Amino acid sequence: MVADPALPDRLIPLAAAAPTLDPGPTPARPAPRSVTALPRVVRPARTSVTDDAISRIKHMILTAELAPGDRLPPEAELAAHLGLSRTSLREAVRALTFLGVIDTRQGDGTYVTGLGPELLMDALGLAVDLQREDALADLVGVRRIIEPAATAMAATRVSDADLEALRAAVGPDMGAQPAPLLVETDLQFHRVIARASGNVVLASLLDGLAAPTVRMRVWRGLTTAGSVERTLVEHRAIVGALEARDPELARAAATVHVAGVETWVRSLAPGWSARAAQEIAATGDGDRQRPAGR
Repeated sequence: MVADPALPDRLIPLAAAAPTLDPGPTPARPAPRSVTALPRVVRPARTSVTDDAISRIKHMILTAELAPGDRLPPEAELAAHLGLSRTSLREAVRALTFLGVIDTRQGDGTYVTGLGPELLMDALGLAVDLQREDALADLVGVRRIIEPAATAMAATRVSDADLEALRAAVGPDMGAQPAPLLVETDLQFHRVIARASGNVVLASLLDGLAAPTVRMRVWRGLTTAGSVERTLVEHRAIVGALEARDPELARAAATVHVAGVETWVRSLAPGWSARAAQEIAATGDGDRQRPAGR
């Protein structure tokens, strides 16, 4: 377009006045993302043949194909029924025997056990006893939550025979008893209360949580003066609340008792658990210890 000299500059079309710009090369479009660039999906690992065999036997129990007390079919027959090799079946039976689900009787066969709540105690007890030292205080913390509840439940259900046994466990001469007797009496004291709660699963759970307390007792007895006497005082308060059939008083007495143990465990220097285990191994029956209560 040629500009007309008669027109003012401001009327010259902008298109004529603007310089021509070179757009340059057209930007290339990004290449589509390759499928191989996507994150790789991690597939869950396959279960072992033994795990599969255990699952199949468990399924037979859960579906009542095998009931508590039932005798398992002969090995060859059961392996064929489950579609397993006899070797895999044997490994599964060994594992379930260790867990207390199956009982192998020499010369008589293999049976499903009663599958009672004690299975929980057996499985939990081993795992709890092998817990690292830094987890033991938290285990006592779990007891602090559930044991007072069990004690409160026991206050309305405890029998006269149970009360008599509890009174004997806190008698005036108990503090002078040898260490092994104190340990066993203390365990039995808490066991009687848990069972008196009327909840067999709760009682088994508490029994399982008691596993590491032997180490605690030994170390407390070695390092804390008056620990046995303090434990007996606290146990007597629990017995008094149970005799009064007062659930809330029983709960409070049990809370004070277990919370005191938890506070003490949390105050210990690292390494105490290993030293306590070494002491137990070195002394055998623990005659030199005066272990405290749970």
